[in-house]
Amino acid sequence: MSEVEFVIDMPAEYSSMVFGQFDEYAKAIESNLNIELIARDGVVKIIGAEANVIRARGVLDNLIELARRGNQISRQSVDYAISLSFDDKQDTMLEIDSDTVCRTIAGKPIKPKTLGQKNYVDQIRDKMIVFGIGPAGTGKTYLAMAMAIQAFKSNEVNKIILTRPAIEAGEKLGFLPGDLQSKVDPYLRPLYDALFQIMGAESFNANMEKGLIEVAPLAYMRGRTLDNAFIILDEAQNTTPAQMKMFLTRIGFGSKVVVTGDQTQKDLPRDVTSGLDVAMKVLSKVDEIGFVKLTNHDVVRHPLVQKIVKAYEEYENRQNKKEFDRRNRKESDGRSKKEFTTADRVRKRKEQERMTINIEYETDKKLDLDYEKIINEVVNEAAAYEKCPYEIEVNVTLTDNEAIHQINKEFREVDAPTDVLSFPMINYEAPSDF
Repeated sequence: MSEVEFVIDMPAEYSSMVFGQFDEYAKAIESNLNIELIARDGVVKIIGAEANVIRARGVLDNLIELARRGNQISRQSVDYAISLSFDDKQDTMLEIDSDTVCRTIAGKPIKPKTLGQKNYVDQIRDKMIVFGIGPAGTGKTYLAMAMAIQAFKSNEVNKIILTRPAIEAGEKLGFLPGDLQSKVDPYLRPLYDALFQIMGAESFNANMEKGLIEVAPLAYMRGRTLDNAFIILDEAQNTTPAQMKMFLTRIGFGSKVVVTGDQTQKDLPRDVTSGLDVAMKVLSKVDEIGFVKLTNHDVVRHPLVQKIVKAYEEYENRQNKKEFDRRNRKESDGRSKKEFTTADRVRKRKEQERMTINIEYETDKKLDLDYEKIINEVVNEAAAYEKCPYEIEVNVTLTDNEAIHQINKEFREVDAPTDVLSFPMINYEAPSDF
């Protein structure tokens, strides 16, 4: 492929910012886009294959404009500009930069820095409730905090409420010194830090004393109705389904809610289902609720954090595959090779891939049975018998006679408990009428 050359202007005052210390950024552009950069006398010559030269031109044009706007160019900015060039989305970088959410007490503008973050901010503006899900460093909490403060300053809401479950891996609140507030304060520290940076300590303390800003553990939300408030639930992956339902049903008129969480960092006991996971499944089709999934591409901390997040994602995917294969081998132990054919394996794998079974325990009484195994086997056999061609979601609740009696009475007008009670999510005219 023949090489082409293209020359762009590079003002001297922006050269060091765009190229980086010891030309670090320039070398990254050259390496990733397979081009050569030659800077001399206020211009930069780009040499390489035509498609790569066009990409490099777009990257440099964007970085120069960002520098002209007063932005500090970082390695993350350079890497993200390069990644956008491969998707032919170079122009979106300047669009993202044009969206200023608010300014810190020092006057620094707070902006989304990736397409994912821009979508997150737009969803918060448009929807009443938004779930922001993603790994550490994607700006979930910080951007939500900035949006809350902006809404408060512009009188869109009368109050800011920040909350999170007081759960931390390896620690129990009872072993910490002090009263309840002093015990939970360490868990709320990230929220305090963001508020201090954006609002300033003096303004924060003044509004805190007036009751206009509230930072409290999730347990404090029970029994309240939250009107005209901007509410942020942080670390939602550590809520139980009951806690999440309690929180979402507190929302009153004129309020806006942002729920943030990282599904890969649950601190709940292994046998407890995350309220965030359940909410994502239950509420996914409600129009007034937005869901934004951020990825390692949206990490805006040190570039090393992005690499750490990616490495953990790859590791967890490998572990999940190993666990899946282990279970398949275990299930096949009681069958001969002749009986368990390749076709059986393919069928079993396909069934598991398109089936979601959520199990909740609402009673302390437990029998000495492997509930989950029994439920999974029954659901799988039922789906195979009905020859259901679609993805299946089954929610199973294990409860006591009193609770099932109440459900029967409310929904079926049957004043008695039953052993089993089921409701379809979608009604069909006849069985297997898919």
